[in-house]
Amino acid sequence: MKKLFSLTIFLILFLIRAYSQTNVIVTDANTHEAISGAMIANAVNNAKLGTTNANGRYTIAQQNISKIKVSMVGYTTQTVNINGVKADVTLTPSTLDLQPVVVTASREGQARQDAPIAISKINSTQIKDTKATALYQLLNKVAGVYMVDLGNEQHTMAIRQPITYNALYLYMEDGLPIRPTGIFNHNSLYEINMSGVKDIEVIKGPASSLYGSNSIGGAINFITQGPPSGYAGNVSVQGDNNHYRRVDADGGFTQGKFGLYVGGYIARQRDGWQDYSDFDKYSANFKTTYDFNANTRLTTSAAYNNLNTQTPGSLDSARFYSRSYGANQRFTYRKVESFRASTRLDHKWDDNNVTFVTLFFRHNSTAQLPSYYISDVRDNAGNYLSSNGQVNDQRFQSYGLLAQHRVNFNFLSSRLIGGVYVDDSPSSYYAQYLDIDKDVQNNYYAGFTNTGKYIDDYRIKLFNTAAYAQYELKPTEALRIVGGLRYDRVHYDFTNGLPAGQTKYKQQETNNFNIVAPKLGLTYDLGNNKGFYANYSVGFQPPETGDLYSARQLAPLKQATFDNYEIGGWFTAFDKKLRFEVSIYDLEGHNEIINQLLPDNTTQNQNAGATRHRGVEYALTLAPVQELSFRFSGTNARHTYVNYSEVVANYSNGTNTVINYDGKRMNNAPAWIANSELTYKPLYLPGFRIAGEWQHINQYYTNPANTKTYSGYNIYNLRLGYNALGSTLKGMGIWFNVLNLTNKLYATTVTSNQYGDTYNAAAPRTYSLGISYSFSKY
Repeated sequence: MKKLFSLTIFLILFLIRAYSQTNVIVTDANTHEAISGAMIANAVNNAKLGTTNANGRYTIAQQNISKIKVSMVGYTTQTVNINGVKADVTLTPSTLDLQPVVVTASREGQARQDAPIAISKINSTQIKDTKATALYQLLNKVAGVYMVDLGNEQHTMAIRQPITYNALYLYMEDGLPIRPTGIFNHNSLYEINMSGVKDIEVIKGPASSLYGSNSIGGAINFITQGPPSGYAGNVSVQGDNNHYRRVDADGGFTQGKFGLYVGGYIARQRDGWQDYSDFDKYSANFKTTYDFNANTRLTTSAAYNNLNTQTPGSLDSARFYSRSYGANQRFTYRKVESFRASTRLDHKWDDNNVTFVTLFFRHNSTAQLPSYYISDVRDNAGNYLSSNGQVNDQRFQSYGLLAQHRVNFNFLSSRLIGGVYVDDSPSSYYAQYLDIDKDVQNNYYAGFTNTGKYIDDYRIKLFNTAAYAQYELKPTEALRIVGGLRYDRVHYDFTNGLPAGQTKYKQQETNNFNIVAPKLGLTYDLGNNKGFYANYSVGFQPPETGDLYSARQLAPLKQATFDNYEIGGWFTAFDKKLRFEVSIYDLEGHNEIINQLLPDNTTQNQNAGATRHRGVEYALTLAPVQELSFRFSGTNARHTYVNYSEVVANYSNGTNTVINYDGKRMNNAPAWIANSELTYKPLYLPGFRIAGEWQHINQYYTNPANTKTYSGYNIYNLRLGYNALGSTLKGMGIWFNVLNLTNKLYATTVTSNQYGDTYNAAAPRTYSLGISYSFSKY
């Protein structure tokens, strides 16, 4: 009886103790993903209790804790009461992010202040609040970035470069390039599912020592959403006054060791503000995770994007300034289908050794009848003779591997990261000649006839192999030194499908490009959220396959290299209510591949002997009170031809003239780009927000001779939104955006040739309205 009584007391005490335990679950308020490494502290005495595990969980066993404080770098700290066996804590990414965690600098999570590069992050709060219908509405918030809107999710870019269509940028999804080296497309971000993006990280300047070719002006990494903790979902619909319609839906769950996320959107436009600009897009992401144990995770991802769009082309000055947005043809198009899949195995061997291995696959098809290849043929006196164009199709498939290992050493708190990359991407390309019918009097292309004659028809076996290493050490607590080295070998094996008498190229040809890209950088922590960095890195760009083997390319191209020197720093003030970050860079280009405008208004590439890109990038964030935040970001830059000349045809006498542009400013290179935003989220109305945004593009030259200019523009955007947090309408959201608030007439790009200027017109004032519903349970 005594033993039974003792056993009963023991069970009661055990149950009381078990019941007194509180399981804390910490998730991201926007993505509902579990947050690992969040610090749990006693809110009464600020004593640290521990951190959440990989599933965002922490168990509080102490009975005398009634209130906890949960904090995580990059998130707003939250204090919650403990009054049960379970506490769900959602953290919101901070508006004033003092030291965000970034992954792109080393392919592993680290504090921004530990990375000796210019890197910026757009977090999930900014993405959620912006309600972007195109990625430029997000990326243009980043200091030093001007993503140029070409309509229907088409675009080009300017980061530490003039506005360019060349392969100077690397676009990635979860650290993997979305296209192989040699098959760049300036439009390729339409192959991203905006609905499935959690964070965006932008490296400005060369990142070639880690990521390889094309990451010269910058590298942009889209980090996709993963499975939520518990289960969650969201659906939204929106539309605007230009007949743009879109439906987004996503959701997922985590059950035990398995997690699933699926999300995407369908967008459609008919009879928009610009003639002949209808389009359809279908986009989806899929991601699963499986935790074998606390140290081993398997992640499988897939992305599908399909774009079918009409392409109206640019406008002449008469149509542009009269706001007559009619296309001068009604038959050009672009049809894109892309599929990417990968599976990644992460394993933590011990506290000092971590490995991941990724296998990936890509399939892409881009078929188009491009407006920019429609050209007029003229005689020596400049009189019109005829018009022509082309239809083309490029396809590729990729099979690849990326593997990386990191090891920590006790010596100077150092660590070594090493990796290998293999990308086998066979591709094909053909272009057929079109006869274009033109109504010369009305400057209108009435139709076309496919002649069946091939301009190009080839296959390429593209094989890229690389190995890289990055070593970091801390000689002192404040100083961190990073050195990196990457070797790339890019191999093109070209097979010509045209008969020998119909082509200037061989039937079979191989081209190899080899480069060693070093990097050396340091960061110094001055304490109290102040510090500086310095960096030297090398970027490289092999010629694209389309430039090497296209019948339109007149001059052979060399590989381009870039030396990048930069210094920068950051500091906070006013009790961490203000943060300022600045980078100063000097990017020296050697054999830079320049886009040359020909007299028939088409383009081709050629090497410039030397170019120089110098500038300063800066970002100020201020949050004087909890309800109000202000952001100002900008860049002042000077892009110069150091050694560059063009051969210009003189139709009047049939001769060619060499024009030297040494010392001239590069065309389409604004000297000042700025973006600013003021956001108000009143405490008296939780869930409401209003934000005003200003975008400035300074005057720039539109030709390399610096004789013609475009005045640039200022536009203003207004965004309002409300997310219901109360019990009645909880989960409901509504937003109303006004882009180009003042209905400004402006062009996103302007180019000049000897016959005049052409304009890519931007949309007039646009009103968009959307509603959403979201739910979650942990």
